[in-house]
Amino acid sequence: MAKRKKELTATIKLQAPGGQATPAPPIGPALGQHGVNIGQFVQQFNAATTALNGMPVSVVINVYSDRSFDFVVKSPPASVLLKEAAKIAKGSGVPNKEKVGAVTKEQLRSIAERKLPDLNAHNIDAAERVVAGTARSMGIEIVD
Repeated sequence: MAKRKKELTATIKLQAPGGQATPAPPIGPALGQHGVNIGQFVQQFNAATTALNGMPVSVVINVYSDRSFDFVVKSPPASVLLKEAAKIAKGSGVPNKEKVGAVTKEQLRSIAERKLPDLNAHNIDAAERVVAGTARSMGIEIVD
């Protein structure tokens, strides 16, 4: 008898702290309603993201008909990377009037290179413009 291909039943997108995920909300309830073994996911996710040490990362989880799963870890959000580069706690409430920090073009380029696989940009220059837009909306200036 031929092997049957597993059928995809759900795709779940979450943000979780790299290397420090727990079965608590939002992870537990999101996975539990699809019948996924939450402890197994948390263990595999933490093993795969130990280097990120608490930095929030996006994860896309594919759940199959036999309740098995696989997941893809994306890069951290651009806003988190920009806050880290500018050494600020949070973005500006009024970004067009109040600037809270600055990043150099080199820092912007390195963030764009890290984010490139997850962005809908075709080259590094387009990715830089996307990250620069995020910086502007956070009240972070780009300096030479």
